Amino acid sequence: MRFPALAACAVLLVACGGDDDRSSGRGGLCGDPRLQGEVVGRVPGELPGCGIPDAVRLTAVSGVTLSQGALVDCPTARKFADWVDRGAKPAVGGRGGGIERLQIAAHYSCRRRNHRPDAPVSEHGKGKAIDISGITLENGETMTVLDDWGRGGFGRALKRMHGAACGPFGTVLGPGSDALHRDHFHFDTARHGNGLYCR
Repeated sequence: MRFPALAACAVLLVACGGDDDRSSGRGGLCGDPRLQGEVVGRVPGELPGCGIPDAVRLTAVSGVTLSQGALVDCPTARKFADWVDRGAKPAVGGRGGGIERLQIAAHYSCRRRNHRPDAPVSEHGKGKAIDISGITLENGETMTVLDDWGRGGFGRALKRMHGAACGPFGTVLGPGSDALHRDHFHFDTARHGNGLYCR
């Protein structure tokens, strides 16, 4: 006996009582109404250890537009939404009308950590990382990690955002961690045996 309704649901990637939590069937992408974008599905990797079994492409989070679609897995997408709501938005408050857009510096990329040929595969290569280089406010003002870190009101807001990411994310890197992160925040959901790694 065939079940065409169930087959149609599977094709459309709609949650039909199963365990696929990527679709909008339960109130948003990955079952989270804060997430907007599209289901991508399996992303194969060119290197061993790369790839995403169940990828989504984020285009907006909690009403904040992303500068480019970010390819990640659902756990990372949900942690990112937590950071936007509990870290980024409170750090900015009502200044400039609030956050309009986040500048995405990097998301999925099948590569080794810090582009070193002898390094393990980066969390970017697993769909578990996202990098932020700047924030645009509703009034058009822009703060960037490169230009505003440690300077004035924007610098204080960026510092709060960076600190708030430690917890939702297992790894948080920014200016001061190393020269490679002087112009952006790196957030990933990797968990370390000795706890969080926040620099």
